Amino acid sequence: MSSYSSNYLRLLSLTKLLTSHVNNARHEEALSLFHHIHSTLSLDPFVFPLALKSCAAIRRPHLGTSIHSHLIKTSHSTNNPFIACALIDMYGKCVSISSARKVFDEMPDRNVVMWNAMISLYAHCRDYLSKGLELFEVMDVLPNHSTFNSIIAGLSEVEDGSYKAIEFYRRMRRLGLKPNLITVLALMNACVGMGVLNMVKEVHGFSIRNDIDWHPHFRSGLVEAYGRCGCLENACVVFRSLQERDVVAWSSLISAYAFHGEARIALKIFEEMEMAKVKPDEIAFLGVLKACSHAGLPDEARMYFARMHDEYGVEPRSDHYSCLVDVLGRSGRLHEAYEVIRGMPVKVTAKAWGALLAGCRTYGEVELAEIAGRALFELEPDNAANYVILSRIYGNVGRHDEAQRIRTIMEERGLKVAPGSSWVFNQD
Repeated sequence: MSSYSSNYLRLLSLTKLLTSHVNNARHEEALSLFHHIHSTLSLDPFVFPLALKSCAAIRRPHLGTSIHSHLIKTSHSTNNPFIACALIDMYGKCVSISSARKVFDEMPDRNVVMWNAMISLYAHCRDYLSKGLELFEVMDVLPNHSTFNSIIAGLSEVEDGSYKAIEFYRRMRRLGLKPNLITVLALMNACVGMGVLNMVKEVHGFSIRNDIDWHPHFRSGLVEAYGRCGCLENACVVFRSLQERDVVAWSSLISAYAFHGEARIALKIFEEMEMAKVKPDEIAFLGVLKACSHAGLPDEARMYFARMHDEYGVEPRSDHYSCLVDVLGRSGRLHEAYEVIRGMPVKVTAKAWGALLAGCRTYGEVELAEIAGRALFELEPDNAANYVILSRIYGNVGRHDEAQRIRTIMEERGLKVAPGSSWVFNQD
């Protein structure tokens, strides 16, 4: 066998091994093997995207830029779509998105795969999502599924982005592109954000007609989406249709019932979850604590909160503490709620202080209201609602001078309470 053939077969074998390392997230081994191949054999273009993917995965910017330099020096074409996409992805994840854009702009012939790589980076970073939308509008090639999926997924994750996500879904359909599993998963997030039942039913119907509805992640998303719309019967039907109910599905159903004030049912579902030997996660416990708050069950909330850590090893986060403060505050146990805040090992958020302030308003507790108010004025100096609540607490107990002082502070800071408003959807 010739030396050329021998080297070719060896390179082929090592490339297969390198592919296996990368696909199975063995990135350190992959880069070590890449170094070995680079030291002993002439590299072909298929090796570089694999190495760059590992650089991006474990954040190795120096090696990634060295590979880029090597590609330029050895005249390997960075216009190869696989190499180009890997370079864009590596720079975006390891260096900066602006560096990735520079690489993108320098590529003479960009196909849809390269456009998608750059748009995906923008879409998955909230601060750059608008740039992704701008780039989409100036594409000089036709977008495909991946283009729309990135945009829809990015929009569904930002506040007020759900409506735009649906608009892009409509544009996708008008271009004759058929949504796939990734599309409908992103659309479920948008539906949860909007809480529009008609849209949930449309996506659900499409998924059934196109044999997508079997996917467990999609069905868990459906449970949450139907629950958010108040269609608890549909949420329950979808949940019961799951052959294997993981923690995401159980948590979605618990949260759905808790969100709409069906606290006793939510707690019963949690018990079923435990009987099914599914370990609850932080989302499940958050639903349980919200259920306790709606039902006015402070002792039960205390019990579940303790079980989180002691029995299941789930570390409470700020939202869990805020729920506990809320249920205690609603029950008039305001000093107990304040002690929870004082003992929080995580950062005390405006939610926790706001829950305490709301309880103080209900029960006319002025001293703790002042403490909560001062904290909120620091955390949310421009939130007029906090000033109004404290002012009314003072007014309700006849301390009109203090109430006027709070209103004066509001005027000096130019704060005004926004008028109430709501979206009304036609769901016929």
